[in-house]
Amino acid sequence: MSNDAYREEPGRDLSTWTLDKLQMFIHDARGQQLETARVAAQGQAYNSSHSQEARRQWAKLSLVANRRILENAGGRSARDVQQDFMLRMWVIDRLGPDDTDPDWSPEALASDTLGALTFTSTQAAGLAEGWRDLPIEQIRELRWHKNLTAHLECLVGHLAPGPVRERLVAWTATRPLLP
Repeated sequence: MSNDAYREEPGRDLSTWTLDKLQMFIHDARGQQLETARVAAQGQAYNSSHSQEARRQWAKLSLVANRRILENAGGRSARDVQQDFMLRMWVIDRLGPDDTDPDWSPEALASDTLGALTFTSTQAAGLAEGWRDLPIEQIRELRWHKNLTAHLECLVGHLAPGPVRERLVAWTATRPLLP
């Protein structure tokens, strides 16, 4: 189906679309259209008048749009990866975890978070001590880590004791030190 069939008209509100219609739109959308669809789907996920299952479906659709944005960008975007993590955390926390779906599994989110980090919490804490003297690229990377760990205080409460949980607890102590 062509994007022309969904070309936004002035005043068109994607938040009024059905799940199926928005899903078809996301399949063909690019650029800002994907971001608009991601936000619309996320808004529906937050809508407490929907059933929990419907809210999960809307959240899943928002993740699909967000991941298409990442694919089209050709790599990792700090903002888009953080949005993925934050929405997943919101669903886990508000609608409950579901270990049959990796998007709603606390353990999978923990693993994905650790996989996205390029520093250990100890390395990040060491760099944070003198962050003002670092090259801008390293400051950006520390900021990236701060953004990617924003959900951890909530996440650790959903994890069983063990090495992964301990690594994330260490990040919760490091995060406030980061620029």
